[in-house]
Amino acid sequence: MEDVLFETQSDIHDRFGIEVFQWEDQGYKPLVFSHDWQVALLNWEPIFDLQNAKEIERHTQTDEVFVLWRGRAVLFVSTPQGLKVEDMIPGVIYNVRKGTWHNLLSTRDASIIIVENRDTHLYDTEIRPLTEEEQHQLKAALPSWLQT
Repeated sequence: MEDVLFETQSDIHDRFGIEVFQWEDQGYKPLVFSHDWQVALLNWEPIFDLQNAKEIERHTQTDEVFVLWRGRAVLFVSTPQGLKVEDMIPGVIYNVRKGTWHNLLSTRDASIIIVENRDTHLYDTEIRPLTEEEQHQLKAALPSWLQT
């Protein structure tokens, strides 16, 4: 099999009917679009460092799927019982149900695949600050690898 060479940080190749996408820059980048869904890559950026964990978001019209494929990350959600933290395992699918307040923390080498309704990031994202109590709950529930 021939190696795929990417020329830019966000390069797309159509090879024999197979589209190949790559995103190596920081942050969120939708790459594959269908009529009503999209697949994006989310790479570490400074907002995913613990000292910058100040907000949480939700989507009221769609679930959002996360798959950690590189690095380490935690997915945290706000529940009626308080903030809960999930230490993500590479290759496992995490489906955040619509209406659930959530966010991520990660290592600098982390990359996460996201599947969601098309343009969710543009039209269906509510953001609010974490409360002081939620910030305390988050820090108390973090795995040891993230507390250093």
